[in-house]
Amino acid sequence: MVGLDIGSKTIKIVEVEKSGDSASLVASGIVGYSGASPEKMGEEKEMTSLGQIIRKLHAEAGISSKEVVISIPEPQVFTRTITFPMLTDAEIASAVKWESEQYIPIPINEAVIQHTILQRNENANPPEVLVLLVAAPKVVVEKYVRVTQLAGLTPIVVETELIALTRSLAPPDKTILLIDFGASSTNIAISKNGLLSFSRSIPIAGDAFTRAVSQGLGVTPQQAEEYKKTYGFTATQLEGKVKGVLDPVLRLVVDEIKKAVSYYLSEEKGETPSAIVTSGGTSGMPEMVTMLTQLAGMEVVVGNPFAKVKMDSETAGKLAPYAPLYCVATGLALRE
Repeated sequence: MVGLDIGSKTIKIVEVEKSGDSASLVASGIVGYSGASPEKMGEEKEMTSLGQIIRKLHAEAGISSKEVVISIPEPQVFTRTITFPMLTDAEIASAVKWESEQYIPIPINEAVIQHTILQRNENANPPEVLVLLVAAPKVVVEKYVRVTQLAGLTPIVVETELIALTRSLAPPDKTILLIDFGASSTNIAISKNGLLSFSRSIPIAGDAFTRAVSQGLGVTPQQAEEYKKTYGFTATQLEGKVKGVLDPVLRLVVDEIKKAVSYYLSEEKGETPSAIVTSGGTSGMPEMVTMLTQLAGMEVVVGNPFAKVKMDSETAGKLAPYAPLYCVATGLALRE
């Protein structure tokens, strides 16, 4: 199975081979690109040029299959947990169609809607079924599908980034908080027993950190990006100036994380997450884990998307520095 993650600044591709319950890495690759991401594209020629970048990545990474599982960006997705009485799977599928209208802020005929049964609570009073509803605008899904087709590939499944991320990073027996730092959005998810049960997306992300360094220190965005990656939250480097301008941005992110958890506990009656697992390029900044741990008051670990994938030690060593970027693509490739 091949997972293709078209981010707003980088494209990641991963191929795994499954044998029973185990998965082995066949090939992987990553490439940066500048320009609009698919949902912002209006013309076929823009899609064609992005398709060519993907085609080249597919070839150079040595991916064998042309069939791919793709993701659409979380800010374009509407996710909601709904409670139903104890209905059958078929009854729930039918009920979701009727119930969706009140939860989705776009017309139903313009949306692609899917649902997952999270839990059947036989012991609740009255007994209930917890269902995750996911919807996305058809026009967005169609653009990602079109770009993939222009790359000479066949998209067989479209998923959300956080469903894929949960598959690659979430443990099967705990409630945890997943934080995916993209370039333009930070995606927040709560996973219970290996299933996505809550999600939220905020527009404060990697680009905001870079902007803060650029404006705070009076350097170009390119220099700011380097400073961010090299010094991060290290207090002893450059007199702690980089840390000083990054701190307020991270505090904003943590405030949003706390609001999301608070909503999940009060409105969704969920359990308190036991730890934070991070992914995305920004999560690799020096001392990021230390700062997040202090501000959030929880254990924080950088997610390893290859924890469920076998590979030789040489490949593991080469991929280690880029691992946080591969979380979504690996989750897509691990889909059953």
